[in-house]
Amino acid sequence: MTELRLHGLSYGSRLRSADLTVRAGETVGLIGPNGSGKTTLLRCVYGTLTATAGRATLDGDDLHALGPKARARRVATVPQDSGTEFELTVRELVALGRSPHKRFWEGDTGADRDRVEAALARVGLAELADRPFPTLSGGERQRALVARALVQDPALLVLDEPTNHLDIRHQLDVLALVRTLGTTNLLALHDLNLAGAYCDRLYVMVEGRVVTGGTPAEVLTPALLTAVYGVDAEVIPHPRTGSPTVVYLHSPVGGHKLSTM
Repeated sequence: MTELRLHGLSYGSRLRSADLTVRAGETVGLIGPNGSGKTTLLRCVYGTLTATAGRATLDGDDLHALGPKARARRVATVPQDSGTEFELTVRELVALGRSPHKRFWEGDTGADRDRVEAALARVGLAELADRPFPTLSGGERQRALVARALVQDPALLVLDEPTNHLDIRHQLDVLALVRTLGTTNLLALHDLNLAGAYCDRLYVMVEGRVVTGGTPAEVLTPALLTAVYGVDAEVIPHPRTGSPTVVYLHSPVGGHKLSTM
C-alpha cells in the first residue's frame, strides 16, 4: 500500500509550504474556495508542475526525481478539464492508460483489451466505446478519463474535481467507485457534502496554504465555513450515514480568516 507525503511543497505564490499526508488506502479530500491552490497542489503531485520548494514523496521516493513514465506507473490523474482535443475513440483513449507499462513499440495484449473493456463497463461507457471522444458530453468525458486512470493500475489516484459535469447519480457512482479501488486517493472537491460523505479526512486550503485538516466531522464546522467560505451554515449528522451534512442558511458573512493550521 502507498503513502503520499508533502513536505513544505511550494509553487511560487500559488502554493505556500504545504504539508499533508495521505495514508495507505485513504481517500483524502482537498476543499477550499476557488483560487485557494487545490489544483496547483495536485499538479505538483502528478507532475505537470514542478514545485519551487519542498518535496512530494510516495513511499519515501521523491516523485519529481522519477521520470515521467516511472511516475505514470505509480500515479494516475483525472484532471479537472477533460477538453476535447483527443481525436480518438473512447476505447482508444482508455487504452492509453496501459502505455506506462509498455515499451514504445508494444501493442495491446488480450489482457490489456480485457482491462479496457472492464473499465468501460465499470464507468458505464461500454455502449459508447466506439464514439469519438470529442463528441461526448462533459460528464461522459469525465467518466472516460476515470476509466483511463483505472487501466493504468496506479498506486496513487489524483482527481481534480472528478464530479464536474456529472449528474447526481454519476457523482455518487464515481466517488463510490474510487473508494473501492484499493488505491490511495487524493482529490479536490467543491461539494462539501460529497467531501464529508466520501473522504476519510479533509484538508482545507486558503490563499495557497493548507490551513487545517482532520476528519470530515472535525473540519466541517459552522465556524470554519464562516471563516473560509464566508457563509452562514449549520452542520448536522446525516440521519442515515452519520456523515456531516452542511445546510446553508442565507447571506454571505465574510471569510478567509484562517491563516495557519
